[in-house]
Amino acid sequence: MNEKMMFGGEVLTAAQRPDYRAEIAALLRGTLTPKPLKERLLSYHENDVAAAMELLDREERARLYGILDAGALAGILQYSGRLEEYLDELSVRKQVDVLSRLEAATAAECLHRMEKARRNTLIELMDRDAREEILLLSSFDEDEIGSRMSTNFISIPAGSTVRQAMRALIGQAEEHDNISTLYVVGEDEVLVGAIELKKLIIAREHTALEAITRTSCPYVYAGEPVDACVERLKDYSEDSIPVLDGENRLRGVLTSQELTRLVDDALGDDYAKLAGLSAEEDLREPLGKSIGKRLPWLVILLGLGLVVSSVVGLFEPVVAQLAIVVSFQSLILDMSGNAGTQSLAVTIRVLMDERIGRGQKWFLVRKEARVGLVNGLILGALSAASVGACLVLFKGQTPLFAASVALCTGLALALSIVLSSLSGTVIPILFKKLNVDPAVASGPLITTVNDLIAVVSYYGLVWALLIGVLRV
Repeated sequence: MNEKMMFGGEVLTAAQRPDYRAEIAALLRGTLTPKPLKERLLSYHENDVAAAMELLDREERARLYGILDAGALAGILQYSGRLEEYLDELSVRKQVDVLSRLEAATAAECLHRMEKARRNTLIELMDRDAREEILLLSSFDEDEIGSRMSTNFISIPAGSTVRQAMRALIGQAEEHDNISTLYVVGEDEVLVGAIELKKLIIAREHTALEAITRTSCPYVYAGEPVDACVERLKDYSEDSIPVLDGENRLRGVLTSQELTRLVDDALGDDYAKLAGLSAEEDLREPLGKSIGKRLPWLVILLGLGLVVSSVVGLFEPVVAQLAIVVSFQSLILDMSGNAGTQSLAVTIRVLMDERIGRGQKWFLVRKEARVGLVNGLILGALSAASVGACLVLFKGQTPLFAASVALCTGLALALSIVLSSLSGTVIPILFKKLNVDPAVASGPLITTVNDLIAVVSYYGLVWALLIGVLRV
């Protein structure tokens, strides 16, 4: 693919883009003295420096650690997917300094993955504010919104004037740079509303804060499950979403970056479940952990596969009497699984919207049934024509026999596609009703269920139609 980008008003191809990773690596391997080297490094975006670190060996990264202060290094490591690995290469003192300057949610997540003794040591060495921030986030479970919130926000006391609010903003801006939205709170820290920075800047200095405060704004509670909030929060294009405790006091915010991560994690988790995994896995995950995610579903599917095999065994007399029908079994099974997986994908996407009602769910079931019926009739007719031609031209069968088998195959395919489309829709809806993640009705599970449907449909029709009625 010939990717292009704009650079200085000129369109560049992917091959012409500056290779910042190589440039940064060359700088760190060069002979520049610390001061100009630091200035050059800080002229690059933190994400580019983080990417360049993957090209460096440990000694070269050690030079980077020595050149940059903890604040700059924290900004770079925030973008890295190897945060724990790079932290291990730092001195204990610098680890503490870097962790203290990371986003609290990122630091808490990183510390959570460390051994308990090391984690406690690092937390104990942090300054009081950073320690309290991390302990606050660590008090929530991983699947609760509170564990993902940031305390990087500006709060303004209710009843202030615009001049007083500007003073409060300036006083807090040194510690908190998330200033695009300011939050107005009462004396007990209860959230009153939000103010856009632009409105505060253009307001007259003696204007009452209430005049520019927006009291209708989205918010979430720290104890809410992440999965329950993600779909709702996607509807808002806010720079940050306030997070409240049980007393409606402002405790933190969800930044737009963190919200993007939550959505990405949710989609990755659903994708993993559709593939029959218990959770998403990455490239560097330990072997045992990857096996643990995959094996439980495989054991369940093995059991279901044995059920399918047992059902096939029930039709052994049919196969013995009319062995040629086995040739078309895979056709029915594959098409049935494909149709069911398509319906599953559509249904899970619809069910992600928490506002969908019972009437809409029934509409979805009826729609998928109609789609399955039309597709089944078209594909059934095509398969019947193909099977009939195959039997006459390549198998040397009589036209009457070929037409009988083709008719049975076409009807079985149509029936299995309709039933599979329904199962791919009804099963996730049923899971949702039982408060089970509908993505658990994964592709492998639906495929196995549809195999069972296809086997019963196909061999049942062969037994009833070909052997029972037509006496083939």
